[in-house]
Amino acid sequence: MRRFQKVIYVHTLDRVMPARKRYLNTFLLILTTGAMCLNVWLVTGITLAQELKKPEEARELMKKRESDPRISQKPESMPEKEYHNKLISEKSPYLLQHAHNPVKWYPWGPEAFRLAQKKDKPIFLSIGYSTCHWCHVMEHESFEDPEVAKLMNDVFVSIKVDREERPDIDSVYMMVCQMLTGSGGWPLTILMTPDKKPFYAATYIPKETRFGRIGMVDLIPRVKEMWTTRRSEMLNSANQITESISAASREMSPGATGEALDESTLNLTYEQLSMRFDEQYGGFGSAPRFPTPHNLLFLLRYWRRSGDEGALEMVEKTLQEMRRGGIYDHVGFGFHRYSTDSRWLVPHFEKMLYDQALLAMAYTEAYQATGKKKYEETAREIFTYVLRDMMQPEGGFYSAEDADSEGVEGKYYVWTYKEAQQVLAPEEATLIVKVFNIRKDGNFMEQPTREGTGSNILHLRKSVKELASDLKVSEEALQKRLKAIRQKLFDYREKRVHPHKDDKVLTDWNGLMIAALAKGAQVFEESEYAEAAERAVDFILKTMRTPRGRLLHRHRDGQAGIPAHIDDYAFLIWGLLELYEATFRVGYLETALDLNKDLIKHFWDEDGGGFYFTANDSEKLLVRHKEVYDGAIPSGNSVAMLNLLRLGRLTAKSDLEEKAATIGKVFSESISESPSAHTQLMAAVDFGIGPSYEVVIVGNSKAKDTKEMVQALHTHFIPNKVVLLRPTDQEAPGIERLAKFTKYQTSIDNRATAYVCVNYNCKLPTTDKGKMLELLKLN
Repeated sequence: MRRFQKVIYVHTLDRVMPARKRYLNTFLLILTTGAMCLNVWLVTGITLAQELKKPEEARELMKKRESDPRISQKPESMPEKEYHNKLISEKSPYLLQHAHNPVKWYPWGPEAFRLAQKKDKPIFLSIGYSTCHWCHVMEHESFEDPEVAKLMNDVFVSIKVDREERPDIDSVYMMVCQMLTGSGGWPLTILMTPDKKPFYAATYIPKETRFGRIGMVDLIPRVKEMWTTRRSEMLNSANQITESISAASREMSPGATGEALDESTLNLTYEQLSMRFDEQYGGFGSAPRFPTPHNLLFLLRYWRRSGDEGALEMVEKTLQEMRRGGIYDHVGFGFHRYSTDSRWLVPHFEKMLYDQALLAMAYTEAYQATGKKKYEETAREIFTYVLRDMMQPEGGFYSAEDADSEGVEGKYYVWTYKEAQQVLAPEEATLIVKVFNIRKDGNFMEQPTREGTGSNILHLRKSVKELASDLKVSEEALQKRLKAIRQKLFDYREKRVHPHKDDKVLTDWNGLMIAALAKGAQVFEESEYAEAAERAVDFILKTMRTPRGRLLHRHRDGQAGIPAHIDDYAFLIWGLLELYEATFRVGYLETALDLNKDLIKHFWDEDGGGFYFTANDSEKLLVRHKEVYDGAIPSGNSVAMLNLLRLGRLTAKSDLEEKAATIGKVFSESISESPSAHTQLMAAVDFGIGPSYEVVIVGNSKAKDTKEMVQALHTHFIPNKVVLLRPTDQEAPGIERLAKFTKYQTSIDNRATAYVCVNYNCKLPTTDKGKMLELLKLN
């Protein structure tokens, strides 16, 4: 099977581009030799195979790669080698993948920088992650190659960084790459001075120069020559780049002097998303197409606010097309990272924990909004995949699964026509060929060669309801047959060589999964989801905190480490808030408040407002910056803003709401230019503007009427609400300690009683579930 098209996800920081122009001419002058500029700037959508001019060259290169199993081998399956470098003692699966390279890699730390100073060498910084396809390719082509390793060891002190372990380092130097090149991706390559100042940025670099893209064997000698003969110019360039990055960082967060974001910003966000929406296939923008679930979460809130059916139609179209497409794993469930085409057909087969969490939330909320069972089914299938394949025995969730197995992307997931005939009974094979569009010559073409691959990506072109009509059977009967067939395919696939699993546990991504499971537990009345979320919280709180209670970012192989950043705090607090509303166990709310205090104490900018990405006592990097852009995952500031609003309403602490408002003002200028790039923050703005609701249920926590009243709140789509339970079966309920106002709220006639407040205006209590919903504008 040939390798699928690869597309690197690129997003541009528009606000840093003016700074780029100030030093770009100097940068180009230094790195130019003859007619060739040494930049290897990545162009969106370019792949190595696409760069080759002749189809036969593309085929030859792909065959060469496919025959080499080393491209995506995981650390534990690598053959024992006598040689190892300084990465051998690390915990990161990505770093361990490079522990036996002939390159003398160092982990990020004082030892490497002291050595660079002592030996007067520049630093080769390489950033990636264990399930990154092109990281595997660059390792095989260059870092495993003795010739390239010799050059690197002679010229550089080489440092490897796992971007998932150290997002603080990655975000700073990705900002450098985006500023210099207008784009970015992984592997990220940075050349810099021993004092961490960058003078060159690139992504994937081939071994040999070809088609205008300089190779390692040409780049390294040129850098050595310039480091020796033109040092002052390189250092001057590095200083200019560093100053421009610092200026751009300051410009992106000018302080809490901006205008408050209002309903007009929400309207503009909707308009921008509408303009980018693909009416034929759903989703936003052109290929490659990413799910970006927070766009859908915002649109659901906008629909609830405005009643605009167009917003709901965009959500439903996108969710339905993704579920039918090849981006969804129809055999084992869960979503792949993104689609390389606009039809959601050909995915990049990597699976990330955060995608499962955010998409599960989107499908869950779509079910709340519409009552359509197909959204519930998809959410449940995502949870099935995560609990089966991504949960460690101790309760935490693993990070990702690779796209590659046996050196080939997607090999684990695709099917030939012949395999379908072998695995299934004749009538089953006939059905599955029709339903999942399996063809003898394969159902997709290789992008560079435009030839059939012989393999099939399972996908639906019609809904199950439409297929049942075509086949003249009931939808229920077809579902039952497909379930049995899917199980046969799954059992057969389980015998294949599995993709590598990145088994580290990250606090931030686990926080998202905890939030998703807790939301699923609320909406679907599924105790298994709440129990799984509780196990994950217990694991993090017991094993991923310092003796002083500060969070740590990563756990693997029995060891936790790396100081937490804003996303760890914000995402885990989000999970704890959802888990409190799923279980009403006060300890989760109390922990959320404690972590929020730490977040404010160590991350809040007392002068300018907003949260920094790193703590005030974290390692000092090139810049200490703030992030608000909602990219593949929401930003920490966006999530923290909504957390602050919810915590403020749950505990009646107005100072928390004031901080939330400050976040909006701090970033209002950049957000107002492109609010559709900040849809998670827009969800917080939607909550802040209102209408929003506080509901306190007073009643026996085990009584039927209490449970029914709570479930009525969970079933309906009411995103801008907080819910507390004051249990009358406890003598001194813990919630009174955290939300003192609940002390005075009692049940009427020993029945479950709802106290509803709308936009700071409290209504008379009611024991009538229907009346409660009426107060929430639902009847």
